[in-house]
Amino acid sequence: MGFEKIIAFFVFMTSDEKKAYMLLKSVIFHYHGLDEVEMINLQETADKLDAHDELSWANTFISEDYFNSFERAREFLNELVGGFELEKRIDLIKMVWEANQLKGYVTEFEAASIIKIAKDWKVENALLRIIEEGK
Repeated sequence: MGFEKIIAFFVFMTSDEKKAYMLLKSVIFHYHGLDEVEMINLQETADKLDAHDELSWANTFISEDYFNSFERAREFLNELVGGFELEKRIDLIKMVWEANQLKGYVTEFEAASIIKIAKDWKVENALLRIIEEGK
């Protein structure tokens, strides 16, 4: 995603888009236990997007049933994101994929989770191209 496109994406994000991004990013980060780098990244993202309310909401959502948070988030996101344009769904998946690489790798569980979401959102092929391009 080019710099101009990233800026436009962030500037024009609706609250629902911010909520979707913060929940998806948070639930994937929590999948193996949130580490310090990921916690800092979530805070920095909330700062950049003016999405502190959405991050707080995502954290509450996850904490209500931590064990089942991924499946609950998946169900919630499928309903919320189902109405988003294809390009917006691809951008969200791509940003989460890239954020997961902050630590230098993506675990098998994280990759499988992101691929499940991409399949739900009908952007699995786009994600696979993103992964391939990143190699």
